[in-house]
Amino acid sequence: MSQVSPRQDSNNDQRMARALQAIEKLQAKLVASESAKTEPIAIVGLGCRFPGADGPEAFWQLLAEGQDAVTPVPADRWDADAYYDPNPDTPGKIVTRQGGFVDYLKDFDAPFFGISPREAASLDPQQRLMLEVSWEAMEHGGLVPARWAKRPVGVFVGSSSHDYSQHLSNRSADEIDAYLATGNAHSVAAGRLSYTLGFTGPSLVVDTACSSSLVAVHLACQSLRNQECEVALAGGVNRILAPEFSINFSKAHMLAPDGRCKTFDAAADGFSRGEGCGVVVLKRLSDAVEQGDSILALVRGSAVNQDGRSSGLTVPNGPSQQAVIRQALTAGKLVPEQIDYIEAHGTGTALGDPIEVGALGAVFADSHSRQNPLKLGSVKTNVGHLEAAAGIAGLIKVVLSMQQEMLPPHLHFQQPSPHINWETLPVQVVDRLSDWTLENEKNSRFAGVSSFGFSGTNAHVILESAPATVPKDSPETPPETDQSHLLTLSAKDPEALKALAERYVKQLGRTDTRIVDLCWSAWTSRSHHPYRLAITTDSLADVSTQLKHFLQGSSQVKRTKPRRPKIAFLFTGQGAQYVDMGRQLYEREPIFRQTLDCCEA
Repeated sequence: MSQVSPRQDSNNDQRMARALQAIEKLQAKLVASESAKTEPIAIVGLGCRFPGADGPEAFWQLLAEGQDAVTPVPADRWDADAYYDPNPDTPGKIVTRQGGFVDYLKDFDAPFFGISPREAASLDPQQRLMLEVSWEAMEHGGLVPARWAKRPVGVFVGSSSHDYSQHLSNRSADEIDAYLATGNAHSVAAGRLSYTLGFTGPSLVVDTACSSSLVAVHLACQSLRNQECEVALAGGVNRILAPEFSINFSKAHMLAPDGRCKTFDAAADGFSRGEGCGVVVLKRLSDAVEQGDSILALVRGSAVNQDGRSSGLTVPNGPSQQAVIRQALTAGKLVPEQIDYIEAHGTGTALGDPIEVGALGAVFADSHSRQNPLKLGSVKTNVGHLEAAAGIAGLIKVVLSMQQEMLPPHLHFQQPSPHINWETLPVQVVDRLSDWTLENEKNSRFAGVSSFGFSGTNAHVILESAPATVPKDSPETPPETDQSHLLTLSAKDPEALKALAERYVKQLGRTDTRIVDLCWSAWTSRSHHPYRLAITTDSLADVSTQLKHFLQGSSQVKRTKPRRPKIAFLFTGQGAQYVDMGRQLYEREPIFRQTLDCCEA
């Protein structure tokens, strides 16, 4: 009988130890891989142009005040009176004169984006709006676009209408120019943005009709988790330029004669068409924390599915709506009990509303009750149905609500729909501005956003309020001092500089930010352009006064000997620094000298 030597025992022990180490490494990799698949995605910036709201601050004011932004069809779209007829079956007519519209249809700063006037003439207004709002979203998040050029930034756009293409195609053949295709192809709505800003990540346009923008957000989150991009822009855009589709929807009895989405109400009789654009800037949570970003909210889970065969191509499918919500909960490792609020698709139709509320009741029946109801609302009651941009409008509404810790009122809810069994369903429509309180020892607010396309594609995204902890490795906040500070504003032309100054004056009237934070953000988080205004100041009130003097023409932007503050900001290749500034620094740093030489006399 053979015996095992001590040396063999030792070798066996070493092999066993190495095997255990290898197994532990494989297990760690597996855990990391699984964790990456479900990592929360941080929303670090957002931009929007919606009916009645030119930016996030104005949008929240509209929501909180319960404003109805639906208006008569503007004259630059079509003659609403000529196309109107109260009978939806009248050939060539529309049953309503109302809709949700965004101003400044023809305004576009083409040179700002390096686009010639000739090319801009063939550029779909949807592409124009997407360029502008994406830029605003990045600066809102403190991401200077130029610093992200040649980096893997992904662009995911929801878009479905093509009114401008039809308009241009109606011209005579000899009027067709070289820009018709690139100016109007849906794919270029994303490709042009990537090209203009130099982004090299995935770039695509999604068309699933009304769910397009929320599907775009879902795909952007997946791309980030798959390490395909460092940052992603996701959103949607819709412009209503011509009457043809309104005629079509009128014939299909989809439009509300009064132009209002009366979602969940007994008077629900169709939706109101609306337009707009919304964009969110997304990062992996770990990256956002490490880089010191301001986190507005988190995307915890999302899902997309299809109705398949149902009772009709455009008829909602309740079981599929239930399934997509459950899939999103699973993706976010959440349970129904954690959800406080649902931003509903809520078009305001007698058929769609009961199906959607019934699906919500099936998912949340065991987790909520009449005493602890699931809160409901729909932004469509404020701005109309923005079609391809509808989902992103609802998502931005929820992000702003989480920041404000309030739920805005759902409009046009007078008499609950008799087709919804309110007595047995654990839901409650938020019909007044309400505090969004944390209950049952919750540490976060959770909400779901639904968007269902008449193509049959459904999307659901679950948001969580931003973490309360201070991000690690965030840039050191500049100290508050009694010294003067330097506020730098810049633009690509004088008129744009005045418009920027006007926006600062408006913002200063409703902010309580520190002067040091205002100056820090203006210097480090905005792009620097040739026309510059620099103001030395020691208070917000003084900033407002000096900007008003500048706008009134009592002072000019010109090269002159600047007043030099003792404290100012310096941007170097290594990043932003808060520095002591004297004559020597002024002489040594060209970028400072260029800015200060353009300051107020």
